[in-house]
Amino acid sequence: MLTYLIDDDVVSLFVAEQTLRLEGFMAPIIPFTAAEDAWAYLEPRLVSDPPEFIFLDLNMPVMDGWAFLDMLAPHAATLKGWCRIYLLTSSLALVDTEKARSHALVQGIIHKPLDEDAIRAAVLERNTTLPAAARKGATPIGQGGA
Repeated sequence: MLTYLIDDDVVSLFVAEQTLRLEGFMAPIIPFTAAEDAWAYLEPRLVSDPPEFIFLDLNMPVMDGWAFLDMLAPHAATLKGWCRIYLLTSSLALVDTEKARSHALVQGIIHKPLDEDAIRAAVLERNTTLPAAARKGATPIGQGGA
């Protein structure tokens, strides 16, 4: 499961990557410390190789998580049903939670640090809602794959 981790905090990025690996993510996990770098990498791959998961920090300099989501908005039809986006935040601001719930591309909001329960819930959601055509090439975690 190709996964992007986007967080300007290198310690949070490291912990999130290690937690994902412990939970069975063996496919490439591509970390980015800046949303604009993630966008530059993702944009030419949106159709040919979109990630199955994006864990996106909300509060970053230059381009924050919301701006990154704005860049993805025109590509919602391509990503919907395949790419699961989870927002990572240390904020308890109700406005962020409400905004996340109303965003079409956001599957959920996870309070930092990313933990095993949040990953399991994301994978379970993915395994139960992945379109049948895409499911043929995907192996659920815990069933012999990543």
